[in-house]
Amino acid sequence: MKKIGFLSFGHWSPSPQSGTRSAADALLQSIDLAVAAEELGADGAYFRVHHFARQLSAPFPLLAAVGAKTSRIEIGTGVIDMRYENPLYMAEDAGVADLIAGGRLQLGISRGSPEQVIDGWNYFGYQPEAGETESDMARKHTEVLLDVLRGEGFAKPNPQPMFPNPPGLLRLEPYSEGLRERIWWGAGSNATAEWAAKLGMNLQSSTLKDDETGEPFHIQQAKQIRAYRAAWQAAGHTRQPRVSVSRSIFALVDDRDRAYFGRSGQERDSVGYLDEKTRAIFGRSYAAEPEKLIKLLADDEAIAEADTLLLTVPNQLGVDYNAHVIEAILKYVAPELG
Repeated sequence: MKKIGFLSFGHWSPSPQSGTRSAADALLQSIDLAVAAEELGADGAYFRVHHFARQLSAPFPLLAAVGAKTSRIEIGTGVIDMRYENPLYMAEDAGVADLIAGGRLQLGISRGSPEQVIDGWNYFGYQPEAGETESDMARKHTEVLLDVLRGEGFAKPNPQPMFPNPPGLLRLEPYSEGLRERIWWGAGSNATAEWAAKLGMNLQSSTLKDDETGEPFHIQQAKQIRAYRAAWQAAGHTRQPRVSVSRSIFALVDDRDRAYFGRSGQERDSVGYLDEKTRAIFGRSYAAEPEKLIKLLADDEAIAEADTLLLTVPNQLGVDYNAHVIEAILKYVAPELG
C-alpha cells in the first residue's frame, strides 16, 4: 500500500440528527475535511458524484475550491457518471480544476450506478443512438474525453477571429499537461477493467462489483485487479498504472467510535441485484480495535494488490469526527500494514 485517502459521498439531510443539513454544509464541510486530511498526512481527498440526490453532484467547482485551499493532497472523484457528461465541456472544467490545484487532479469516471430517477441522462440532453445502450453512450463519451485531453488541435480556426490564433487546428483551452494520465475508470466487472486498461486509464474498484465467481468480495476484486494489470501489459503502455480500492474501515479507539460502529452488523459480504440482470456482491465493512483491524485487513487480498486505499467516510457525522476517523487509521493501522 502506498497511498491512503478518503472518499465522501457528500450526503446531506435536514434531519436534526445530521451534522450536514444542507447542500452548502456538504460543500463547505468537504473543503474543510480535505484541508484537515492534508494536515493529518493523508494522500487523497475524493468525492462521489450523484445526480437528483441530496449528495454532491457538480464536482468541478468543489475540486477547484479544494485545490485552492490545499497544496499537497491529491483531489479526485470516485466517480463521475459519463452518461450525463458533455466530454468537451468536461475537459475544460477538468483542465481548470487541475491547473488551480497544480496538477493534483485524479479524475475518476465510469458508466455510473443505479440512480434516483429513470433515465436521468435524458434530462441532461443525452440519449443512446439507435442500437446503443446507455453503457455504450458512457464509453463513447469517455473515449471523446480521453482524445481531447491529449491536447492536440482538432477544430478549424475562424479566418477572421476576434483574437489572434496560434497556427494550425485549435485545441480546447485551458490545457493541463499530464491530466490524460490521471484519468481513472470505476470498473464494476473484470471486462470493463480490462477495457479501461487498454485505453490507458487507471483503475478504481469500489465496495461493490459484479458477482462473477461466487467467491468472497476481496478475492473477486483482487482477481479483477490482476486481470486489469495483465490487460495493461498486453496493451504495451509504458507507464505504471495505478489502482485504488474503497473500504469502510473504522478503528475503535474511543467511546464515540464504539457507540457509532461497535456493532456495525456489516462484518460479512452481501449479495443483491443492481437491476434485473446484474447480480452484485457488496464488500463488508471493517470496525474493530486497531490490533484486530490490522489482522483483518492483512487478509484482504484486494487491499494488498492496490496502491491506493480510499476510506469511505460518514460525512454527516461532521468534519471533526471524520478527521478523527482518518487520523486513527493513519496513526494506528496504516504503519502496521506498510
